[in-house]
Amino acid sequence: MNSIFQSILSATMTPFAFIVCMLTSLALGLVIALTYIFTTKKHSSGFVVTLALIPAVVQIIILLVNGNLGAGVAVAGTFSLVRFRSIPGTAKEIGAIFIALATGLATGMGYIGFAVIFTAIMVGMLILYTKLGFGGTRAKNSRSLIIVIPESLNYTEALNPVMRKYTSECELVTVKTTNMGSLFKLTYDLKLKDAKKEKEFIDELRCRNGNLEIICGQGNQGQEVL
Repeated sequence: MNSIFQSILSATMTPFAFIVCMLTSLALGLVIALTYIFTTKKHSSGFVVTLALIPAVVQIIILLVNGNLGAGVAVAGTFSLVRFRSIPGTAKEIGAIFIALATGLATGMGYIGFAVIFTAIMVGMLILYTKLGFGGTRAKNSRSLIIVIPESLNYTEALNPVMRKYTSECELVTVKTTNMGSLFKLTYDLKLKDAKKEKEFIDELRCRNGNLEIICGQGNQGQEVL
């Protein structure tokens, strides 16, 4: 049993050990990528391919620095930041990348059994949490509301009673003037008491804002961008 958690690498790197580590990294990277696809509604092909290759890339970095874990982590960490310098990553994307990085570190040090068990546990828990909707209660009824009102309307007095009636949580995020200052555009983050009454909620707002533009969508996803 203890042999499962022992490194297959010796003082001298052999072609056989390198091939085993590389194939394991690619296989586990594929498992992580497929799990990410299965648990995420929207994903880009480029990110999924990159996620599948990250363990192999990290593994070869660790091998090239001759097992110096500190130097390897520093180099791999630099590469992992490239994506986030250009495109913000969601919390789930960052979590998937960290799992792939950890898997690559384990295979790069030769701990094949440890890498397999770690990946199996992580992808299993990811699937389980996704299926259970863990942490999704608030997001289910969360909404991002944009409402346009005339400049003459006191939005605090006019809208707050409606917000108290239909929402359990409500926060005014931004107030913006538009149309040469003749209109206000208000942005709210809120949580509906009952999602089935969303149309009634919007109808009452229409009566208050003179039937001007109202946009109501799912909760602000930007809050989970890291």
